[in-house]
Amino acid sequence: MAWIYLLVAGVLEIVWAFSMKQSEGFSKLTPSLITFTAMAASFWLLALAMRTLPLGTAYTIWTGIGAVGAFIVGIVFLGEQVTAMRIGAAVLIVSGLVLMKLSSS
Repeated sequence: MAWIYLLVAGVLEIVWAFSMKQSEGFSKLTPSLITFTAMAASFWLLALAMRTLPLGTAYTIWTGIGAVGAFIVGIVFLGEQVTAMRIGAAVLIVSGLVLMKLSSS
């Protein structure tokens, strides 16, 4: 169950990052509320996952899902730049996440 909590927490991190961008510095109410709600739920699920997963593993995977997910959302929904170097960086992050998962018992 911890891995499911962690996965959902990572997805919620993507949601709050995107909605924070949409809030325009917390000047728009609805995206701001989505940001805070998703943030609280993400932290709560991360805390549940950390009951059984090691800190380093849980935190690394949580932030990695958020980072790569936000990168993809930025490209797909916000028209952010796609370059070989940015894609290479994302591939390295995902590689690190896979290695972190494989190294966990």
